[in-house]
Amino acid sequence: MTDAQETAAETTLRTTGGAPPDDLPPAPVPLLEPREGIPPVTADPDALAGVVAAFAAGHGPVAVDAERASGYRYGQRAYLVQLRRAGAGTALIDPIGCPDLSGLGAAIADAEWVLHAATQDLPCLRDIGMVPDRLFDTELAGRLAGFARVGLGAMVENILGYALEKGHSAVDWSTRPLPEPWLHYAALDVELLVDLRDALEEELTRQGKLEWAHQEFAAIAAAPPAPPRKDPWRRTSGMHKVRRRRQMAVVRELWTARDRIAQRRDVSPGKVLGDAAIVEAALALPVNARALSALSGFGHRMSRRQLEQWQAAVDRARALPEAELPQPGQPVAGPPPPRAWADKDPAAAARLSAARTAVTALAERLNLPQENLIAPDTVRRLCWEPPAEPTTDAVADVLASHGARPWQIDQVSTVLTGALRTETG
Repeated sequence: MTDAQETAAETTLRTTGGAPPDDLPPAPVPLLEPREGIPPVTADPDALAGVVAAFAAGHGPVAVDAERASGYRYGQRAYLVQLRRAGAGTALIDPIGCPDLSGLGAAIADAEWVLHAATQDLPCLRDIGMVPDRLFDTELAGRLAGFARVGLGAMVENILGYALEKGHSAVDWSTRPLPEPWLHYAALDVELLVDLRDALEEELTRQGKLEWAHQEFAAIAAAPPAPPRKDPWRRTSGMHKVRRRRQMAVVRELWTARDRIAQRRDVSPGKVLGDAAIVEAALALPVNARALSALSGFGHRMSRRQLEQWQAAVDRARALPEAELPQPGQPVAGPPPPRAWADKDPAAAARLSAARTAVTALAERLNLPQENLIAPDTVRRLCWEPPAEPTTDAVADVLASHGARPWQIDQVSTVLTGALRTETG
């Protein structure tokens, strides 16, 4: 048993979601106010210059958070950026008034950035010029340490004993001016982030997992921007109901028209036309605007002009020659869906079953989610196309080729090697 395996079972923090009934923790203390109060929102170049100077002169890690307007605006741009650093205090920055924060990013480039669920915020931060060289992700750290609940509020409460007010997480952050209660909430989101980081670092050290976390954080920081999705219209909710190629063409045309309108109006696509309405129209294939208006999602509130614009998209799909209709499924890179393995390759199915069982058991011993121990897609690819000689070194090479980190390879290569030697009965 490794040091991590031994210590994971002895976690002193409440990683399983609560202490035993006879050792109930004290009630969390409500965190009501930021230590220095709510700072003014930085919204012009002169004020930003002061923030840059203050944070450059600060010391230690920098807590960073960003608020978007998901569900309200098109895209995922940042509408507020919050930072906190020892010696500098807290800053709230409006990226509408200060769209280029590359100078701030450069000023804190040598610091470790502390984020919660970093992969959610890094794309919008990158768009305004803020890219960390080093980071500490408190959500991911919580997963590696074995915490059952890894939301920021739950982590702060479980580890630090404070209750964060979380009532404004889903508001429209593009609103101007931002209401004071929202700013209060935003400032508190970074108030204890560095404290949480320090506590998690101590716990990861105790469990022998700190180096694992460092490797994960480095991988996140080094990851390139995600490429644009191929055929994003295929992700329309309810798409599984659409079977015929002509109907799929309707979904594609309506999705594309909706996306163009949403981008022009800078609103969430769902506010222009719901996914359910798109699927309804695809299944019905209406022949005119009157037939379209009878469908759910195209009701009496929709103007004649709007109905005609959506019907025009349907008509484009109806007029397409057969050769230009979309294919039923996207070409899949890698192995087929696991449900098809038993028929296509029974030996591979047996290997996958053994691998999943072994990974699940190891993850439980290490007290962390199995998807953090090793990516399920990596396991599938290994089991579908195993090395000719399934040695531990050969398995390690395959895992590395799919992006597994060294700590993951060290932990799983032996058990996966054993799984690859499983034969069908």
